[in-house]
Amino acid sequence: MTTIIDGNAVAEEIRDGLADAIDALDEAGVKPGLATVLMSDDPASETYVSMKQRDCEEVGIEAFDYELDPETPADELYSLVDDLNDDDEVHGILVQMPVPDHVDDRTVLRRIDPAKDVDGFHPENVGRLVAGDARFKPCTPHGVQKLLDAADVETEGADVVVVGRSDIVGKPMANLLIQKAEGGNATVTVCHSRTDDLAAKTREADIVVAAAGVPELVTGDMLSEGVVVIDVGVNRVDADNEKGYELVGDVEFESAKEKASAITPVPGGVGPMTRAMLLWNTVKAAAEAEGVDVDLP
Repeated sequence: MTTIIDGNAVAEEIRDGLADAIDALDEAGVKPGLATVLMSDDPASETYVSMKQRDCEEVGIEAFDYELDPETPADELYSLVDDLNDDDEVHGILVQMPVPDHVDDRTVLRRIDPAKDVDGFHPENVGRLVAGDARFKPCTPHGVQKLLDAADVETEGADVVVVGRSDIVGKPMANLLIQKAEGGNATVTVCHSRTDDLAAKTREADIVVAAAGVPELVTGDMLSEGVVVIDVGVNRVDADNEKGYELVGDVEFESAKEKASAITPVPGGVGPMTRAMLLWNTVKAAAEAEGVDVDLP
């Protein structure tokens, strides 16, 4: 019997668990604040930012919403980030990616104060993650760790294949899983577009984390019996329905489900966890900035 790992339910537990920490901050006169910056007219980005703002409202985090026209000069975005760095009411800053072509995304990420970098992408925070002293774990990989824990999946001693080497998911995911720490101690192989015979690698895995951004790349015949499958991908593909499309993951769900002992669906798997861990990081940032001790779930 395959376990379908319910990301919505685990994310709800995380949000509920943040209540005590937010109450402790409130008693100290602190309200966590998250600033979101959108410089895009992409509908998916707009929807994602609005969902993050709604999440903040639901748990008691102050949401600061900034929208810039995609044609705005890059210097105006950089200046806004500088202002948010100096704003004591803002504990976390998230600039929604992608940004327009005339804006250098690396410059944006380096501009954010590392102590407010709740995405965990500033080079200082990446270095701390690799060194085993993470200030903020990137939200999606951290969410994957929480899902594995909720499903009672043991990572210690496990052979894990991460499919994808992005800075957002693949690389930090691999780094978290190899850490000598809870939720780590795995043996990790990172595969990518240049990997020869991907199926030979995935068939050897106890856990497969698919994060390549390729619709239904991993199929059931590429998996071993009893494997745990975490599908990070969210891909829009054409479909004969009212919307004209449907969302699918990087894993072909039906065939993979026949092999897996546990698997995340798309949607409803990793996605809700990414948003929940953003709230988690924001509360942590507020607690550290204000010197308040809190217990995080």
